[in-house]
Amino acid sequence: MTKDILSVAVLGPGGVGGLLAALLSRAGHRVTCLAGEETAATLRTEGISVRSTVFGDFTAAVAADTELRTPVDAVLVTVKHTALEAALTRVPAPSLGEDTLLVPFLNGIEHPAALRARYRPDRVAPAVVRVESTRVAPGVIEHGSAFAEIDLTGDAVPRPRLDAFARVLAEAGPAVRVAADETSALWAKMAFLAPFALLTTRHGLPLGEVRTRYREELTALVEETAAVSRACGAPADPARALARYDSFAPATKSSMQRDAEAGRPLELDAIGGALLRAAERHGVAVPVTARLVRELTDTTR
Repeated sequence: MTKDILSVAVLGPGGVGGLLAALLSRAGHRVTCLAGEETAATLRTEGISVRSTVFGDFTAAVAADTELRTPVDAVLVTVKHTALEAALTRVPAPSLGEDTLLVPFLNGIEHPAALRARYRPDRVAPAVVRVESTRVAPGVIEHGSAFAEIDLTGDAVPRPRLDAFARVLAEAGPAVRVAADETSALWAKMAFLAPFALLTTRHGLPLGEVRTRYREELTALVEETAAVSRACGAPADPARALARYDSFAPATKSSMQRDAEAGRPLELDAIGGALLRAAERHGVAVPVTARLVRELTDTTR
């Protein structure tokens, strides 16, 4: 990855993938979006249009296909966990180059192991993204947050490769840092996301109402998640997490809640299920988490 212009494939050009694809294309890189035929046809002819108060309003040209056919420098995996298995058929392992970096931007903590079982383990570099970005139509992205932050990690990936790709991403626009400890980076996101997603979805309320009407439940869930995080070897600070929830706009909704409202599949197993499995492995009691996952499972049957 020493060359100036990279070839990057984006698997799932939705809110996050579409934004990154457009930013990388605008920065001069060769971007190919991998999607269904209808979406791919739209992107080939119309490109990706972004509306953002941070990055401006612009349209970027991208290539698009239904499958990765030639090796690239990096593949960004930006689908939801519920679509991961089907989406990966668009990225056959033989189509990856010897040095292709696979960068998943997924919620949860279990996907890196699944990807390493399928692809070259020392080229899987998980990323944690903090951004509010929505695909409002194929090839149309609204970036609503005043930030776009990425933590790039990967314990088995040589640090120079992480640093080089982090520079590429940062030059395209987002704030990027390389996190030295993969476990801590993934759990930092999980510890915030799980209470937020489970409670807003279970009660069908935005964060502002959840943190006031269900404060006791939120506090208990934050403490449970922190205990599991610590058991897995990652630091956790429940007080800081609660303060962070309090700093968000009252109308904030989780992506899981938005999926529930739209009738889309929920990432319940990737978030709540993964948390329960980690708790069981380490013998951590998580009764509030278990109840919420059970109730959400019952309501989605």
